[in-house]
Amino acid sequence: MDRTAKADLVSTLNGVFNQSAVVVVAHYKGLTVADMQKLRSQMKQAGATVKVAKNSLAGIALDGTDVASIKPLLKGPTLLAYSGDPVAAAKVAVDFAKTNDKLVILGGAMGKTTLSPDGVKALASLPSLDELRAKIVGLVQAPATKIAQVVNAPAAKLARVFGAYATKDEAA
Repeated sequence: MDRTAKADLVSTLNGVFNQSAVVVVAHYKGLTVADMQKLRSQMKQAGATVKVAKNSLAGIALDGTDVASIKPLLKGPTLLAYSGDPVAAAKVAVDFAKTNDKLVILGGAMGKTTLSPDGVKALASLPSLDELRAKIVGLVQAPATKIAQVVNAPAAKLARVFGAYATKDEAA
């Protein structure tokens, strides 16, 4: 890789680190190409990305970013998983690590907060942004549905009473 390609990679990574809500660092030693492709596709489906970069270049790109606290984790064969959603990258990485013991989560960062491996696992257990939005919409809609049921209930009761009187008159 020549000097200009390295400079481009560093600037690209710097932009990624500035825009990502969460960055997870993991060792991938022993993962097969098929496993890496599977991990990349799972990350892509969740709206996250996996990047393998030379540790020294990633360390340079980390300078001046909020997630610079992960720099000491960049030792050995590391991969970086990142996403704009604070939960997506962590969730996919933790789920993949459960089924494949060769992916070892070292830690990560969410903004200026440094995450230990347990912190990444705790973050992965949280609901995603889309799930939280769905819950909020459900909570907002629930009172409106209940109000509509209460408003319609007296009319339904009146209709049943009139129907009962009608069938009573027909029977007599």
